[in-house]
Amino acid sequence: MIDILDTPDSAQKKLDYAGFWIRVAATIIDSIIIYAALFIVGYFFVDALNPDNIILTLFSAYVILPIIVAIYYAAFESSSKQATPGKMAVGIQVGNHLGKQLSFGNAIGRYFAKILSALILYIGFMMAGWDDKKQGLHDKVAGTYVFYKH
Repeated sequence: MIDILDTPDSAQKKLDYAGFWIRVAATIIDSIIIYAALFIVGYFFVDALNPDNIILTLFSAYVILPIIVAIYYAAFESSSKQATPGKMAVGIQVGNHLGKQLSFGNAIGRYFAKILSALILYIGFMMAGWDDKKQGLHDKVAGTYVFYKH
């Protein structure tokens, strides 16, 4: 077999960037999945009406649950599918500038960068509607892109 040395190992493909509304649809689907799962877990494991468990309830609500949600997004977006179930349902993925899979660290950074997007009256999310590459503020911070799966 003959190896050709100047052949690039990965051809750069043109990404078809996903805009604001398709990303909103994916977020709605993911939110339904997350809240349904959290409701089921909470129903069986947390007795919120019992005053003796108020510390556990508050700890769960403000520490454990946000960590679980962050891991949900980072694990799915850094997987070989490059998408959460919501993104898969609408046919979009998250990747780097070449469309390649994110590392878990990059995906978790993207998730926490969403705090910035939310803090400025959610304008950071809306940026995906008018940016040329359809990046929200959190995408720019993390160096990520959301695009249609081909």
